[in-house]
Amino acid sequence: MISKEALKRGYNRGNYTVGAPTQPAFAQNLGPVSGDPVFGTTPVTVPAEVLAELAAVADSVVTDPAEVADGTRDWWAGTMIAETGGRPAAPEAVIVAVSSTEQVQAVMRISHARDLPVTVSAGRSNVTGAALPLAGGIVLDVCGLDKFLGFDEESQIIEVEAGVFGDIFEEKIQSEYGMTMGHWPSSYAISTVGGWVACRGAGQLSTRYGKIEDMVFGMDVVLANGDLVTLGNSSRAAVGPDLLQLFIGSEGTLGVVTTVRFQLHRLPDHGRAIAYGFNTFAEGLEACREIMQQGATPAALRLYDNLESGVQFALPDTNVLLVADEGATESVEATLAISERVCAETGSKLDGDAIFERWLETRYLTGKSAEGFKRSPGLVADTLEMIGPWKGLAEVYDDVVAAVNSVSGTLAGSAHQSHAYIDGACLYFSMRGDVDVDKRAQWYRTAWDAANDVIIRHGATLSHHHGVGLLRGPYMERSLGTGFGVLQTIKAALDPKNLLNPGKLGL
Repeated sequence: MISKEALKRGYNRGNYTVGAPTQPAFAQNLGPVSGDPVFGTTPVTVPAEVLAELAAVADSVVTDPAEVADGTRDWWAGTMIAETGGRPAAPEAVIVAVSSTEQVQAVMRISHARDLPVTVSAGRSNVTGAALPLAGGIVLDVCGLDKFLGFDEESQIIEVEAGVFGDIFEEKIQSEYGMTMGHWPSSYAISTVGGWVACRGAGQLSTRYGKIEDMVFGMDVVLANGDLVTLGNSSRAAVGPDLLQLFIGSEGTLGVVTTVRFQLHRLPDHGRAIAYGFNTFAEGLEACREIMQQGATPAALRLYDNLESGVQFALPDTNVLLVADEGATESVEATLAISERVCAETGSKLDGDAIFERWLETRYLTGKSAEGFKRSPGLVADTLEMIGPWKGLAEVYDDVVAAVNSVSGTLAGSAHQSHAYIDGACLYFSMRGDVDVDKRAQWYRTAWDAANDVIIRHGATLSHHHGVGLLRGPYMERSLGTGFGVLQTIKAALDPKNLLNPGKLGL
């Protein structure tokens, strides 16, 4: 079966502390750094008298600039480029650590009374700059919200605080309740359940289990003025718009998530994988579409173009499709029977067990690692995930890869199809460039501009699961069109002083 321990096996835990945020390897031992905000305006400074107020309601308040820099950096390539260039993206903020919803409310009341911006922070595994405190003010560290509050066995609903880290969460629900959430993002060991909700994330088995927005049953949120609201708590409803979904994916701009109730699944008792090779990426996409539209929902349905097939599976002359499923035996076998029949029409059968085992060991080699490409001080590597309908998706793949490859300094653009649905799929692009060190930021933004111009032109969606943050902010208004004004109106209504994570989501 598809073992959860096997899924963990591919993750390098060497530098990680279980249940705690970790610094990216590039940022270790940098020593004191100045608060030079390269991404935003002059940061707001917290007055000394307010520091005393915060200390009276919080667990701790950190003001040392070096400690603040260590406690705010993330995994965004833009952060890495800036900091290794001597211009860290950590402004003159203070870190306020809390361990209860009541403390979150107290901090927000102080923020609201004093007009101080607040950026929520936890695992900081994001890759879009969503948790960078550009405006200064207060960084609200919610890692102390780490309690399990209850489990409804009959309904399979777990209640947990937002600061619980993913690996601790999954280990507990498996060992104590025989359950899984099926949510396996590549960052699960250094990300929190609240972060998953805030960024509308997805795991590697989402085709079977769904994205995070499919898993949230209800949650509690502290608003900008300190009020606490409870949302959801219903499987389905017809009591007006779904307010729960309004806050999922809001990236801390509308409220602070403190408690989440998730629906769980029973641990699977059977699993199996198959694999096929296709002559073109378009043929592989068509097979994925047919599998989904014929009613199969395998846990993993991942198609790699020939460049990534070479990196991951040493098969550069084909486009590898991995189909793996887990669950009840009858369900798994039916899913793989449909998948096998569809793939056999145009693909060549590969050793499914070997491909799956290889995938477990190598699935992080594509993208940011730039595995197989020359390395130099000017190397930049990043990933871009988007989603679009099946119609025209092959053209999106061709055009985005061509656009990235056309940027001077690009080593290679590539992609795999990572998450599939009845009506469309997510394409996960990798971009690698090698330029002069002082040209890294220019190459990076030019490559992102080129790729997103294609995505917007095709009417596809900017992001499937990484979110917006700062990185995609410049494209939001063009992408959402008239809907962007609705987002602005909601923000103004819930946070009229613009205190919650200002500058994110393109706002």
